Amino acid sequence: MAAHRVSPSLNRLLFAVKYASFQSGGCAVHCNAQYSTVHSPSEKTFDKILIANRGEIACRVMKTCHKMGIQTVAVHSDVDSSAVHVKMADEAVCVGPAPTSKSYLNMDAIMDAIRATGAQAVHPGYGFLSENKEFAKRLAAEGVAFIGPDTHAIMAMGDKIESKLIAKAANVNTIPGYDGVVKTAEEAVKIAQDIGYPVMIKASAGGGGKGMRIAWNAEETREGFRFSSQEAASSFGDDRLLIEKFIDNPRHIEIQVLADKHGNALWLNERECSIQRRNQKVVEEAPSTFLDPVTRRAMGEQAVQLAKAVQYSSAGTVEFLVDSKKNFYFLEMNTRLQVEHPITECITGLDLVEQMIRVAKGYQLQHKQEDIPINGWAIESRVYAEDPYKSFGLPSIGRLSKYQEPLNLSNVRVDSGIQEGSDISIYYDPMISKLVTYGATRAEALARMEDALDNYVIRGVTHNIPLLREIITHPRFISGDISTNFLPEVYPDGFKGHQLDLDTRRELLASAAALYITAQLRSQKVLGDLRVSSSPVECSRWELYVQLEDGSHSVEVTKSGNVYTVEVDGGKVEVSGQWNLASPLLPLTINGTHRTLQCLSRDASGRILLQYLGTSFKVRVLSKLAAEFNSYMPEKVPEDTSSILRSPMPGTVVAVSVKPGDPVKSVHCKPGETVGEGDLLVELE
Repeated sequence: MAAHRVSPSLNRLLFAVKYASFQSGGCAVHCNAQYSTVHSPSEKTFDKILIANRGEIACRVMKTCHKMGIQTVAVHSDVDSSAVHVKMADEAVCVGPAPTSKSYLNMDAIMDAIRATGAQAVHPGYGFLSENKEFAKRLAAEGVAFIGPDTHAIMAMGDKIESKLIAKAANVNTIPGYDGVVKTAEEAVKIAQDIGYPVMIKASAGGGGKGMRIAWNAEETREGFRFSSQEAASSFGDDRLLIEKFIDNPRHIEIQVLADKHGNALWLNERECSIQRRNQKVVEEAPSTFLDPVTRRAMGEQAVQLAKAVQYSSAGTVEFLVDSKKNFYFLEMNTRLQVEHPITECITGLDLVEQMIRVAKGYQLQHKQEDIPINGWAIESRVYAEDPYKSFGLPSIGRLSKYQEPLNLSNVRVDSGIQEGSDISIYYDPMISKLVTYGATRAEALARMEDALDNYVIRGVTHNIPLLREIITHPRFISGDISTNFLPEVYPDGFKGHQLDLDTRRELLASAAALYITAQLRSQKVLGDLRVSSSPVECSRWELYVQLEDGSHSVEVTKSGNVYTVEVDGGKVEVSGQWNLASPLLPLTINGTHRTLQCLSRDASGRILLQYLGTSFKVRVLSKLAAEFNSYMPEKVPEDTSSILRSPMPGTVVAVSVKPGDPVKSVHCKPGETVGEGDLLVELE
């Protein structure tokens, strides 16, 4: 393993443009930075910090380190050698091959990297080794500062059973349940019956929704015990389970805490994290629409009580479930920086990474509880390389052939660790970025999020922007009527994308027709191609047909300057814009309303793939004559999938429980094999 140096001055030049919106200088929360790193040169912290993580969180930590004048060391797997966090660091060390167990979880290799580079401290980010007590112990033994809490706090809060007992002793509200380890399925059934259904079966170790099952009866309890213990053992190396009363239809609201090594602790307000799929957060906001000042203070004070009970020092998060009557119950404490920390930074103006570094060096907190504001509103959307039409998001892989973050918009923050050309692989979390918008009010923050999602260009992988946009524009979300069951309640049959009504269908059809005519006129002018008709270029009226999934629509288009008037489905639509066909974005004005569409693809046969209101729609625009000829073309017969099984997502085959000769014709995969989305796995007889 060898370390290699990357010129700091070159790095600053390469990343100056992308990260310009994060420059410090004591700016207020209302500017694009949305948090302030106010570093005093007289306050000595560390000369060099190693970031034991990858992707966007590694880049996020490096931004603050650079502003504090601290050199940074990146660690990376062999497949991440050209990753953004590697380029951004002052030094980088390869710690092993792609699998996380052999690289980012490889403590021996990371300890070697620390010694080789002379790093004085380690920031673990989140995930990986961030809550690993053994890693914290090894750092302490080497005299290297861990930018996080002390080992005893990690141990106490990392075990859900012990943390619940500590919470009870600290007078923190806890969910009714069994406080010991459940050893067998039958014991689980007895405990569940005593508590009363429904119950939550969950892993004692770990988090992130892993090893969690809801049971409504004895049969589901037995099944849940089996699956949860298997998943817990696989994810955390610890199959211990506990059982609690399941709070039906709750909100997931968490309190950000910050504590130092001198007994001082603050609560930095709350984050609403109720929009989830498979117990993993999708959209977060700060503050919550639901809490009143009295409940907020009560939750904050209990969170601080818990932090003090375990002598916590650093940034951490206490998670609560809150029922419809604003009763709140301790869920768990995450002894690390949270994924959604940017929205707290937006409404408080504090740089949480800076605060963690100061605390790790031994400084006291700079603020008192009365100094902590709620200034404005912030929304975070987790942008993933996922297919939202499959279980609200199954991972997608690929290379980002085009990538453009919406940083041209005001009060938009994008925490990412990728760039155009980056690969999204099967080895790591498929998160692309955290998209954050800020406003003086919630309505303002939501409007900016809608605009930011429309202006976010991602090509090469399937992404979840269609789902994110539908969530933040849904009437229930806008009104604040949300819970952890929001997605299955709003989309009981699964997510289907934006559902067009008469007006939005007209808008889509008119935009497609206008784009088609623009492209054809440009082709006439540049190439002498007269596909639209044999009429001269001055022609300003066209009869077209636009095919959408619901059928073919007759369209009449007239043009005056940059304005198209389109008659379609009994109505008129005016579409205007600059019509830059080289740009991935199409900023249009449609009947007086600004819309940003994206032309994902188009071909000479009139097929256009348009991203409109976040969802991709396939349309085909044809001249009147071409539409007549097209009616004679045979339709493509869809594949018969009744006797085959294809992979729903990319991944590794863990086990194959059938073989040729069973009730199957052939098996096309074997254990340990990597498969892509849509790959044929099994043929049935």
